[in-house]
Amino acid sequence: MLTLDLHPIFRNDRDIDMALRQTLFKAAATGVDVVQIIPGKGTGRLKQRVLAVLAQKHMKKLYVRVETDATNTGRVLVHLR
Repeated sequence: MLTLDLHPIFRNDRDIDMALRQTLFKAAATGVDVVQIIPGKGTGRLKQRVLAVLAQKHMKKLYVRVETDATNTGRVLVHLR
């Protein structure tokens, strides 16, 4: 499992998008099954941003499903192909 914590870069949308892309491409290239993204609980805006980036057509090709953790709302699990 590969983990991406977005707390240090939560203010910059461009850095968030770049970090998500780099992490997913790295995970796909190295054969990692699950990527854990931690946007934090907060207001939910960062989590919405993460889900919007993951919903893009070119990003959907990298994963099978996205799972939001029911017990921890500040965590998103991405299951790769």
